[in-house]
Amino acid sequence: MKKLHSHLLRHFTSSSTSRTSTISTEVSNIVHSVDPMEPALDQIASFLSPDVITHVIQTQQNPHLCFRFFIWSSKRKQFRSWVSHNLIIKMLISPNSTIPTKKLDLFDEYLTVLDEVNKLGYRVSSDAFAALIGGYWGVKNGEKVMEVFGKMKEYGCEANLFTYNLVLHVLVSKGMVLLALAVYNVMLKVNCHLNCATYSILVDGLCKSGKISDALELFDEMSKRGIAPSKVTYTVVLNGLCQAKRIDDAYRLFEDMRRGFGEVDSVACNALLNGVCKLGRMEEALGLLKRFEKDGFELDLNGYSSLIDGLFRTKRFKEGHDMFKQMIEADIAPDVVLYTIMIRGLCDKGRVHDAFKMIIEMTDRNLVPDTQAYNTLIKGFCEAGLLDEARSLKLEISGVDEFPDACTYTILISGMCRYGLVGDAENIFNEMEKHGCVPSVVTFNSLIDGLCKSGELQKAHLLFYKMEIGRNPSLFLRLAQGSDRVVDSGSLQTLVTKLCESGSTLKAYKLLNQLADTAIMPTITTYNILINGLCKTGRLDGAFKLFKELRLKGIPPDSVTYGTLINGLQSVGREDDAFTLLEEMVGNGCKPTPAVYKTLMKWSCRRKKTFAAFNLWLKYLKTIPKRDETVIKLVEDYLQKGEIERPVRLLLDMDLKLHDFDSAPYTIWLIGFCQGQKTNEALTLLSILNEYNINLTPPSCVMLISTLCREGKLSLAVEVFLYALEKGFTLKPRICNSLIKSLFRSRFIAANDDAFALMEKMVSCGYDLDSYLDDDTKFLLNNHLRKQEVQNVLTR
Repeated sequence: MKKLHSHLLRHFTSSSTSRTSTISTEVSNIVHSVDPMEPALDQIASFLSPDVITHVIQTQQNPHLCFRFFIWSSKRKQFRSWVSHNLIIKMLISPNSTIPTKKLDLFDEYLTVLDEVNKLGYRVSSDAFAALIGGYWGVKNGEKVMEVFGKMKEYGCEANLFTYNLVLHVLVSKGMVLLALAVYNVMLKVNCHLNCATYSILVDGLCKSGKISDALELFDEMSKRGIAPSKVTYTVVLNGLCQAKRIDDAYRLFEDMRRGFGEVDSVACNALLNGVCKLGRMEEALGLLKRFEKDGFELDLNGYSSLIDGLFRTKRFKEGHDMFKQMIEADIAPDVVLYTIMIRGLCDKGRVHDAFKMIIEMTDRNLVPDTQAYNTLIKGFCEAGLLDEARSLKLEISGVDEFPDACTYTILISGMCRYGLVGDAENIFNEMEKHGCVPSVVTFNSLIDGLCKSGELQKAHLLFYKMEIGRNPSLFLRLAQGSDRVVDSGSLQTLVTKLCESGSTLKAYKLLNQLADTAIMPTITTYNILINGLCKTGRLDGAFKLFKELRLKGIPPDSVTYGTLINGLQSVGREDDAFTLLEEMVGNGCKPTPAVYKTLMKWSCRRKKTFAAFNLWLKYLKTIPKRDETVIKLVEDYLQKGEIERPVRLLLDMDLKLHDFDSAPYTIWLIGFCQGQKTNEALTLLSILNEYNINLTPPSCVMLISTLCREGKLSLAVEVFLYALEKGFTLKPRICNSLIKSLFRSRFIAANDDAFALMEKMVSCGYDLDSYLDDDTKFLLNNHLRKQEVQNVLTR
């Protein structure tokens, strides 16, 4: 061995390249000729470097010896390098490129070498396992990743931070955030020193699974532990905030990022720009773009995609197409994502056949349309009522890539249900299962909703229970019984954590995989659909039974759940119970949305309690920040005195000042005054709304016309009708006939003239009077025409 030492020492006087080559040759000789190689390699370790290790691995033709040498080298920190790590992974996943003459299962060979080294009593490092885990993930075998990770303890090996982070990355990529968090808890218990990468991986997983609050908690915990977030971590959280529509928080984080790093890269700029566009705040987005451009930001493909998407979302189709042309002129080639946005924009405009041409244009540019592009087009056909075309397109491209997928079937099922073709929707659902395509929770929700709306509640319930049990009833029964019962995501998290802490990570992985493949947990949306179906048919007992069931399963009711039940109680005259439920909702920490208050307001108006409806809205306004409490108190005082004009003006001024105007409460009050036969108050409110240029809605126009006709104020009724025509509203035949008949029956000649002028205006606006006018109206019309003829004869 001393001779070998002196032989190697001489090589350090030569040039770096020749020295590495010569030493590598000597090391290769040891690897080939000395068994066991480890003691001999230990003797010369001080002469070696990462370059030598890499060179030996590159030139080694025997995979068994190569793996054993790598496992030995991975024990020493000074020999670790990305190059050698990646070389081993490449050898594992692409054996033919490294060893052309042999076709071996190198994963099994690596495991054999690990057993061999372990039996000889040599320590196996965590990095040796990390390479094997990286190899298995390279072929997307998540189960084997977890199996190897679980085996580490059998070799007396504790996972290091790098290996833990690699496993977290695999789990997050597989969508198993529950298991990733359980592994994270294990890391904390074994006092593993976490780094920025650990938190970036977990925060990314939580954001992508929609758990933005949990992601922010972890982000804060990271700072508390003294770990500085990287630009990547900031950008991940920024994306998550934008996806959760928490744009104000996103702005604050963006500024924190700017202060922390001095400048912000294009990825973060695009993330914020995309978030603002997704909310439809296009003027703000365009202003943000100008600000970014002053800082040197150049609009790229991602930026153009976000802006075009935002313009289409806000119905600014021409500007969106102009921006697409501008991008092409700037020599920026569109990708599949942008073409999909263009397809959706054209479909939203009703130009589905032009959208289909986009698919052809994509192929002309050598772009392969993906599943999402086809699904967007199929959805466009469904929304346009072209259901046969949608199904034909699905048949034409079946077998392309992974098409059709669960989303395709869900779109078709939803489309059929929307047009009342629930039987066809059921057939598509059954076809989906026959082809081995697993329905998603959205698929189930779409069909359950369709069945509820068509009155088939029994079928909807059966589908709900099928959804719960999934395709593996034995798994469902096993999880639903015993001390570790799994009834919701919380109890599932507890079970997964327990399995991880006992070292059964593979068992936890298999459990989550089975659940993903066989069972679909009903969400709060599923329960809301069923509760709504039961409420609409007056089955309040069944609705409250489901309400109790979801709470027992640990699924928190949301504002939609409470709002649906409150509406159901009101519909059967249980007004006091509805308000009791509202108080319970607040007490349980569920903040009522404006929709809940509007529901209560509508019912108050129907019961001729319009001032109570005002007070309900004031109660809601008190829960919103930035609202002036003094103004609200003043409004309350005026309303108590029975005043209308001053409180309405105060509310309008406050809303418009805060740029947070909602016309719905004003419409509800207007209709409420009409329902309560308080015509003067309704006209006062109408006058104020006109003064503030607030548009009326079709229902408020109908209610006003009906009320004014009943009270004989026909000229005002005609004014409201003409207003509706100018706004492009298409009013139902019933109200049109009611007004025209009232005009013809009036004893005033001017009213008769108004009837003819009104009908002329209706024709110019596209109304088909022959089909619109009922028999009574036609009789009155013909009667007046005959009278006119007689009058004309007499005056000649």
